[in-house]
Amino acid sequence: MSLESLCQHAVDVATASESAFQIAERMHQRTVGAIVVQDNTNVPIGIVTDRDLVIRVIAAGKDPYTTPVREIMTPSPKTILSTATIKTALWTMRAGEFRRLPIINELGHLIGIVTLDDVLMSLAEELSEVSAVLKEETPRAAAAKKGIAQDEPVRPRRSADKGERVSRS
Repeated sequence: MSLESLCQHAVDVATASESAFQIAERMHQRTVGAIVVQDNTNVPIGIVTDRDLVIRVIAAGKDPYTTPVREIMTPSPKTILSTATIKTALWTMRAGEFRRLPIINELGHLIGIVTLDDVLMSLAEELSEVSAVLKEETPRAAAAKKGIAQDEPVRPRRSADKGERVSRS
């Protein structure tokens, strides 16, 4: 699976001049934990998380109605190209100690965002599919397909001519 197919393409964005309150309200309405701040050419110039709002506005005693996003955003957010691998995205998140990563195209324009939750959900779905295949291929499932009851022990047979034990498979 590619990073571009995994990411969320409908990214909530803001401009640097919007107020912290506007951003908080948008996060609440859209039930998201981050908003990417971009310039007028769709290039990410910052990111604001719900944690940023708490620490950089509320805990700092700033007025959310008059504090512009440019004062509280994390400027120049780490981004990743859409052609990168999921492994690279995870490594980048781990190295940077963040959970969200804006995805850009070759021109630097925002095309999506990938979150640690997105990756975990994708992995969980894949593991669920693997689990279903494994359940179908267990000895019990294989025996049931052949009509062999698993409650009865399979006893080895003796070869008539050599006296060797032969087991059924």
